[in-house]
Amino acid sequence: RAPGVAADAVLENKSEQNERIGTRVTSVSKPTLTIYRPAKEKDTKAAVVICPGGGYHILALDLEGTEVARWLNEIGVTGIVLQYRVPRAKELAKHELPLKDAQRAISIVRQHANDWGIEPDKIGILGFSAGGHLAATASTTFSTRTYDAVDATDEISCRPDFSVLIYPAYLTGEKGELGVQLADEVRVSDKTPPAIMIHAQNDGVTCNSSIAYFLALKEHKIPAELHIFPTGGHGYGLRPTEHAVTGWPALVERWLRSISVLSAE
Repeated sequence: RAPGVAADAVLENKSEQNERIGTRVTSVSKPTLTIYRPAKEKDTKAAVVICPGGGYHILALDLEGTEVARWLNEIGVTGIVLQYRVPRAKELAKHELPLKDAQRAISIVRQHANDWGIEPDKIGILGFSAGGHLAATASTTFSTRTYDAVDATDEISCRPDFSVLIYPAYLTGEKGELGVQLADEVRVSDKTPPAIMIHAQNDGVTCNSSIAYFLALKEHKIPAELHIFPTGGHGYGLRPTEHAVTGWPALVERWLRSISVLSAE
């Protein structure tokens, strides 16, 4: 059930097909989690909640969701795609409802960790663009539940154990107007989980988002990696191009080994 929504509310999700990105979810009123499990012989018992991007207007479900879950499966990680509420609610902050959904999603995964063969201290969050903003806010606001408890699930920690931000948006304001200063909703502390950031310098969504988050993590002595490439643009997901930035999956896999989420090779 969606946090803050009556139990008897009528909810509907809508999607359409797009030639470039695949499934494009245009409306989510009922958040969902879809689980993709790795082969048993590859299973590392780690899991990642995946937040597709789309400007908090739509969700690029295939490009930045299901395709990423299948890649995670290849490295032995359970991929869990979160369809959080979109489009933006006009009367609320752009991330307000999605953050409720992300907090509850992490608690749900941790609650079912034993049943799903997941180690409860190896649950991360990964997001693209607006989903990267969502992953960052979920990684920095976990000490305060942003909604009234729905049930006992909400007594379980919603802190991600690590985060992966791929061309994150909005971390320095709606249009990057804050330079390398983080927006108010991104509150890095000594308890913020480790993170890796990937960005291209020529991205229309300023790479200052990734730089600002990295600098805040550094200030709090949180382990972090930042990779900024000269070219590559925005919205490439997992799909390779001629730009080096699209080799990011290998960097993330190596980083996951460095923080012991995956075993060292």
